[in-house]
Amino acid sequence: MDVVNVLEAAVLGVVEGLTEFLPVSSTGHILLLGHFLGFESTGKTFEVVIQLGAILAILAVYAGRLTSVATRLPHDPQARRFVLGVLIAFLPAAVIGAALHGFIKNVLFESPATICIALIVGGVVLLLVDRAYRPQVESTKPVRGPVAGLGEGSKPRGVIYDDAMRFPLLMCLIVGLCQCLALIPGVSRSGSTIVAALLLGSSKRAAAEFSFFLAIPTMSGAFAYDLYKNRAVLNFDDGALIAIGFVCAFITALIVVRYVLDFISQHGFAVFAWWRMIIGALGLVALFAVG
Repeated sequence: MDVVNVLEAAVLGVVEGLTEFLPVSSTGHILLLGHFLGFESTGKTFEVVIQLGAILAILAVYAGRLTSVATRLPHDPQARRFVLGVLIAFLPAAVIGAALHGFIKNVLFESPATICIALIVGGVVLLLVDRAYRPQVESTKPVRGPVAGLGEGSKPRGVIYDDAMRFPLLMCLIVGLCQCLALIPGVSRSGSTIVAALLLGSSKRAAAEFSFFLAIPTMSGAFAYDLYKNRAVLNFDDGALIAIGFVCAFITALIVVRYVLDFISQHGFAVFAWWRMIIGALGLVALFAVG
């Protein structure tokens, strides 16, 4: 392990922390950056495992709310429903990700052109959804009923879900199914889940917040599974680089999580959509230039 590898690991960790909870695809960014830096990790484990640093940032910022949910589980049906909703949303990606793990790591992770195209297409979709999002009424209280067509009753016209902890279970499942698209690097886990939640009647803030909560089991599961699959091929140097990237990801994600919800509530997702398209286009140009 030399100084260059250490610096590359630190830079990639910072990029991971900055982008993990934005709808821009952190995996796509670090894979593309790693490709052009010439950074090679054993089994592409570094790129997956350092995401746990971002997860710890979520746990730190939301410690109070998560602790409250945990203490209310035995006696509060709403707390149990929230946890069940997150688990339901998590399961599709867990099953499909485990089944296609080899293909994802050996094919999709090794295709920078695919990542660039996914960034561009995802950016176009995010921009269209952001511009089309014009709720007529901003509710001031949590909407307890289901989204239209997702259960008994219907969603009143112009009313949105503004509490991430009260999404209907079927809505959680649909968001979870859409999260599976993010198994393609460049699509963005947060982007796919946020777009799905918006289309189903969520406010922008609640959509982003539910994506945060869903990240906890999703990324923890990816971390544990990938580490288990590659345990036999990792060495001390791999572990040291992962530790460096992990710490950098945690610190930067901690900063991002504290401010991103307010930014999204005020400005929406257009800036992230344009960023995706620009990075994807520049990536394609660079790949063409270097052959």
